[in-house]
Amino acid sequence: MVTTGNQTTMGGTGTEPARPGWVLVALISVAAVANLNLAVANVALPDIGEHFRASQTELNLVSVGFSLGLAGTVLYLGAVGDRYGRKLLLELGMACTVPTALLAAWAPSVEVLVVARLLGGVAAGMAFPTTLALITALWDGPGRTRAIALWSAVGGAMIAVASLAAGWLLTLAWWGSVFLLTAPLALAALALAAVLVPAHVHETTDRVDHLGGVLSVVGVVALVLAINIAPSPGEAATALVATTVAVAGLGGFFLRQRTAPEPLFDLHIAARRVFWVAAAAGLIVFGTLMGAVFVGEQFLQNVLGYSTLRAGAAVVPAAAAMVVAAPVSARLIGRFGSRVTLLTGYAFLLAAFGIMLALWTATSGYGPVVAAFVLMGIGVGLSGTPASHSLTGSVPVHRAGMASGTADLQRDLGGSVMQSILGAILTAGYASAVAQHIGASGTHLDHQVAGALERSFSSAAALARSEPAYSSRIVAGARASFLSGASWAYAVGALAIVAGAVLVATCFPSRAREVELLNAYRAEDVAG
Repeated sequence: MVTTGNQTTMGGTGTEPARPGWVLVALISVAAVANLNLAVANVALPDIGEHFRASQTELNLVSVGFSLGLAGTVLYLGAVGDRYGRKLLLELGMACTVPTALLAAWAPSVEVLVVARLLGGVAAGMAFPTTLALITALWDGPGRTRAIALWSAVGGAMIAVASLAAGWLLTLAWWGSVFLLTAPLALAALALAAVLVPAHVHETTDRVDHLGGVLSVVGVVALVLAINIAPSPGEAATALVATTVAVAGLGGFFLRQRTAPEPLFDLHIAARRVFWVAAAAGLIVFGTLMGAVFVGEQFLQNVLGYSTLRAGAAVVPAAAAMVVAAPVSARLIGRFGSRVTLLTGYAFLLAAFGIMLALWTATSGYGPVVAAFVLMGIGVGLSGTPASHSLTGSVPVHRAGMASGTADLQRDLGGSVMQSILGAILTAGYASAVAQHIGASGTHLDHQVAGALERSFSSAAALARSEPAYSSRIVAGARASFLSGASWAYAVGALAIVAGAVLVATCFPSRAREVELLNAYRAEDVAG
């Protein structure tokens, strides 16, 4: 059973809400808070590492913790919003964002900081899925495509805004100040949503599969933790346990979805060709973006010696490119279809990783840096809209929470998994290079000193300050080791892009076939 709300028919070409512009501003404001929080920690990682003397794995978890909390809960909370009220979940999420931001800002240890980031992600999991679900429920036809394009562009651009704002704050205040950025924005978004967003639009009265929701949370969280922990020395047993839990949780989730009378994630819909290819393609797009920004921000500060403000500003061209490319993407979809648009975006992404791999060196100027980020922004701007558009178009409107949850998984699970993979490769490559430097030098180091060097660049930098006689040698070795690990990460990112392009080229339908399939899905859903 489906409930309906306040919508206006637009001459047979689609529907839109009353005051559509203001409603879209409110929804994008809510999404912007979540997107800001996804990236706000990256610029501060070197400072956080030095303050807590954190390992590279701990820094990975600080960065990925928010997206982990969001990725682990979006499917479940998207379904809860479909059933109990999307606007209610949206308001709860914005309200809960404020205390988690305060906890992160004044965290007394790196472990508390990771927990605060995780809880912030759960708060975003209440709000973020509802934004795309409401766009899907409130708009139809070309208006929906344009709304999704703007939602996608602003979401991607917030990554750069977060980097610039955090970089500026770090020139004035302590590392925790970056987490306070989201608190006033969350309060403003809460006020806008309360006044402008309509309630109970195309929601369902079907029961929520709570068991499936719990299994999805356990499986996703355990998977990302296993990826992060695996490269850490002495953590093989913990990584094995996390992997086992991930396999059991995700396996149990899919078995549950096959038998549940009202599944959280409808496998029949998920098997639709347009849906699953778009889901996989978007996961790679947004995952490589988050991974590239994560590694890139540390490269700019650790290797090139950029200040926090300059490192944050370096990502701004990527945001500008996304904003410019997103409306172009909407027009390309209408003219050439999603497959051509996706592949065009992938070409720009591959070029970006090629520049990172070949030209990001210890002596790089600003040219290669800005070129890679601009190409990355264009690629994400072009690819993000068709990935989200294809998902929402292939799902019935009363299951918009499933579509929006999957679209959010593209960003959040893709971001957390790819960022974790690239971070793990960075960790392993850095530690391996440090060990090789130590072995080649013939120096016999105390076990504690060697451990500090191998933990992370930040740990090595802190050691260098305490050993001024050897400071330059320690920093030079750590910088070379970080660059080696980063190159490994860029190479894996490029391979992921190639794999995604092959998937889209071989499995995604042509424009004519895509329109035919979407019409068939719509007819099937109406008949059902």
